[in-house]
Amino acid sequence: MFHSRALATNLARTFARSSPGAGGRTFVTATNQDSPVWKLGILNHVAVAVPDIEKSADFYRTVMKAKVSKKEALPDHGVYTVFVDLGNTKIELLHPYGENSPIENFLKKKPDGGIHHICLEVDNIEAAMADLKSHKIRSLDQKPKIGAHGKPVIFLHPKDCGGVLVELEQR
Repeated sequence: MFHSRALATNLARTFARSSPGAGGRTFVTATNQDSPVWKLGILNHVAVAVPDIEKSADFYRTVMKAKVSKKEALPDHGVYTVFVDLGNTKIELLHPYGENSPIENFLKKKPDGGIHHICLEVDNIEAAMADLKSHKIRSLDQKPKIGAHGKPVIFLHPKDCGGVLVELEQR
């Protein structure tokens, strides 16, 4: 009985707010987020590495009837990008640009392409980086680069994020 009461007390301290979500699930937020230095925002996009960016863009444009951006080169990141607007988020199509493209290596392992990363918005990327570092979450670079939307971005190491490459983008 004591252990159950202690556990309940600890859980109450650890988790301040819970709210019902889709499908009746309850989502819980930790109390240490009451006055955060940075705040997590929305899912900005899901990035997909593709072997043929024109063919992939055409699929979303003609078959799926989505709004599709023009292809843009991002030499600093070693990629070409095309964004597919889904209304509430986007799909980013990625294709290699240059000899040292990280997407080239990805496509060597998965020639048909696949999900490369997710991008989450944050309101203060510098504060997020410092806080995540204090939790031993590694970033792939020491400082943010300017991303496809003209805003600072940083990638977090997938080994520290449940096997998912996570991009943070300044809101």
